Amino acid sequence: MAPRKRAASRSPSPQRTPEPPFHFPTVRRGEALFDSYTFHSVDEARAAAGGAAVGEGKGKGRAQEDAEGEQDEKEVRKVEGEWMLGVDEAGRGPALGPQVYGIAFCQLAYSDALKEMGFADSKTLTDPLREELFKDILQHKDDVKYAVTVMSPADISMGMLRKQPYNLNAQSHDVTINLIREVVERGYNVKECYVDTVGPAADYQAKLSSHFPTISFTVTSKADALFPIVSAASIVAKVTRDRILDEWTFAEPGVGGEGEEGEAVRVFGSGYPSDPKTVAWLQDNFDPVFGFPNVARFSWAPVKNALLKKGAASKWDDEPSTIQKYFSGQPAGADRAPLFKDYNLVSVGEF
Repeated sequence: MAPRKRAASRSPSPQRTPEPPFHFPTVRRGEALFDSYTFHSVDEARAAAGGAAVGEGKGKGRAQEDAEGEQDEKEVRKVEGEWMLGVDEAGRGPALGPQVYGIAFCQLAYSDALKEMGFADSKTLTDPLREELFKDILQHKDDVKYAVTVMSPADISMGMLRKQPYNLNAQSHDVTINLIREVVERGYNVKECYVDTVGPAADYQAKLSSHFPTISFTVTSKADALFPIVSAASIVAKVTRDRILDEWTFAEPGVGGEGEEGEAVRVFGSGYPSDPKTVAWLQDNFDPVFGFPNVARFSWAPVKNALLKKGAASKWDDEPSTIQKYFSGQPAGADRAPLFKDYNLVSVGEF
């Protein structure tokens, strides 16, 4: 019986290096997100063409400061045609990560083509399909423009924790007004605007109309499922927020451990308090003194409650004295920690 021939051994095929994820221009890579920022696709196009962007050189502050921005001094070139604009947001409810407001705008005559591109409620789409639709917007940059404002967790929290709270509805309204104003300041003749409501729709619509009397506003719930231009804005906002979380840069070293390439492990899930991954991450990354990393919104109940229940106790000696303490005969600061007394540390109101 003839010996069986051994099959020739195959050399292992070389492993393919995974392609880096597609970079969406609305996402700032490699830097910790402390301050809110705004990105306009129009500015990027003008910069590539050698032109100056409206508001170039101005820093982006918090939502209220943006909404109170001054008219740019540069002469604005009027853009031809009549335009429609949609507004939506992503990340209103999570305890982790930013809230992102997105807008998309196109000429009124382009509205039918926008429907054919397949835009629908971004919440009903898969992540890959949302990203493909955002790429379609990038490929049709001459027809569909967009912008985002990324509201950082720190800015959201600082507003809500003020002595006179700057609540999330007010912050959202101001960001929306600012985005619309910036489009108008860039020379676009916006005739129609469709907005997913925040708060009572009629009140919000009246507020927007008072700021922009020449624009016809439609403010309603589920606007992203009703109007393709709002769906496009929703997709821009949702993809931007998801990608920011996927690529989150921690300002704090060693948070969550490190992956194979020394990168911080991002296992906080969606950021919603109902997400088990988010709950586990909050439990694993709590510090009794500093609280949580900069991805957390300190004004959200799960974060505030964790600090109240498990945070290190603190005493504020600068709080106003009560009448009972005044007559107690105990000198002010008598119960301060020895460290303050040994080093003669005192509180000052100004330098």
